Amino acid sequence: MKKGILGRKIGMTQVFAKNGKLIPVTVISVEPNVVSQIKTKETDGYEAIQLAFETKREKLSNKPQMGHLKKANTSPKRFLKEIRGVDVSNYTLGQEIKVDIFTEGEMVDVTGTSKGKGYQGVIKRYNQSRGPMGHGSQYHRGVGSLGTMRPMRVLKGKKLPGHMGANTVTVQNLEVVMVDLENNVILVKGNVPGPKKSLVIIKSAIKNEGVIKETLELVSFEEPKVEVEDTTMAEAIADETVTEEVIEESSQEA
Repeated sequence: MKKGILGRKIGMTQVFAKNGKLIPVTVISVEPNVVSQIKTKETDGYEAIQLAFETKREKLSNKPQMGHLKKANTSPKRFLKEIRGVDVSNYTLGQEIKVDIFTEGEMVDVTGTSKGKGYQGVIKRYNQSRGPMGHGSQYHRGVGSLGTMRPMRVLKGKKLPGHMGANTVTVQNLEVVMVDLENNVILVKGNVPGPKKSLVIIKSAIKNEGVIKETLELVSFEEPKVEVEDTTMAEAIADETVTEEVIEESSQEA
């Protein structure tokens, strides 16, 4: 069955596997989500769960929102999103969903809002070619022909300048590289739509649901711990007030 969780895109980085392979990943911060509503076929006509994400101040919430989330015994949340196609019998109202619902090597679909680029022309918006840039040319970066003579109008669907970006985009079949439950972070291979700090929805892959790829062992860069055998000597050297006689005595005893 499907499963999903809400998070915020932090940015991109890269990790290394022990076989020398470099993997570009997107870091997604996933705080625990709360199941704020469970919809069933008997009451709503379809099965879904509503997830609440990111706590906000009560001052920024109204009474209907606070009353709705009070049923789940949770604080006011900034985002509420539905995940359809789930087995609602596995969830309870007020349940916390953490990043460990996904496993390393699992395939997911990530949905977000693409970066807004404002009003753009057809060259940037649809990758059309420009005309000659010489002084004699009357056509540089224009739209070009708007259609044939007979309809005497612009046909629907004609590619014209307009608002670009700020669309809901889903990138499919991304691999989960690492799940960090301690820091509430998930690393997804490749890029996901949207700017940094934007809301993203991670769901089970539609086309490869249940597929788990073979994971690579990643290189960790933890600093080795240095053990000091003679702690008294180390403390004596660190302490500037200790005289040379004390240091000589401790060295002779050792």
